[in-house]
Amino acid sequence: MPRKLVNGAELYYEIHGDGEPIVMIMGLSANIDWWTPEFLEELERRYKTILFDNRDAGRSDNVEKKYQIEDLAKDTIKLMDQLDIDRAHILGISMGGMVAQEIALNYPERVKKLVLASTNLGNPKSILPSGKVLNMLMKDREGRSNEEIIDEFISLLFANDFIDENPEFIKKTKKRMMKAPIKPDAYQRQLNAILKFKTGRRLKGLNIPTLVIHGKKDILLPPENGEIIADLIPNANLKLFEGAGHSLFSHIPKKTSKTIIEYLENHNN
Repeated sequence: MPRKLVNGAELYYEIHGDGEPIVMIMGLSANIDWWTPEFLEELERRYKTILFDNRDAGRSDNVEKKYQIEDLAKDTIKLMDQLDIDRAHILGISMGGMVAQEIALNYPERVKKLVLASTNLGNPKSILPSGKVLNMLMKDREGRSNEEIIDEFISLLFANDFIDENPEFIKKTKKRMMKAPIKPDAYQRQLNAILKFKTGRRLKGLNIPTLVIHGKKDILLPPENGEIIADLIPNANLKLFEGAGHSLFSHIPKKTSKTIIEYLENHNN
């Protein structure tokens, strides 16, 4: 397995395709297996995609110590260094979008264009999900089976009607999610990092072309969060997708990949 030592942890990574590099950062508990193949195929035709598992997730090292979102941003930059990538487009979804924000704020010279998907700007300005969703997200994972945890997490990632109408896709998605599930203590460390995260008004100082995308049926990080981010980042473009939940690259893989590609290729501001 290809791994690079960064910041004291070995990160698992994969590189696909050719062209300009695009670094893709996954969310809470997620890893490379969670990317939808149909979404990746479109990007890999035009770009060199750099996929990796965050520390504590997938096939990367469990670090067994506390960290913050800024540390995950530093991990990403150090991985780029190891791979001799000076600048890249940065795409992050959910927690990965938080990491992408910190990269853009702290290492702007490393970012060509920024894509923020299904994310927020942290406390105290974010729109929180319902109490029911929060309870599911915060529930202790110790002593629970991976099957039970993933079944529950699926209900946070996808709109209910999508789950009902796409049983085979959901079955395949669960299978991918079961390949290298996160450990309970590692999940808690990532969750704690999210709870301490905030970018807020710092985003007003960004001078990087930014696309913000969000599903209108996102119950995990409600779509108003995308609107808040887009309002703060100068000249940011906002695209909200009807019918899509939190995992919008799975709900509408070709539509979202097309939107991203068009932005990266045609938006010069």
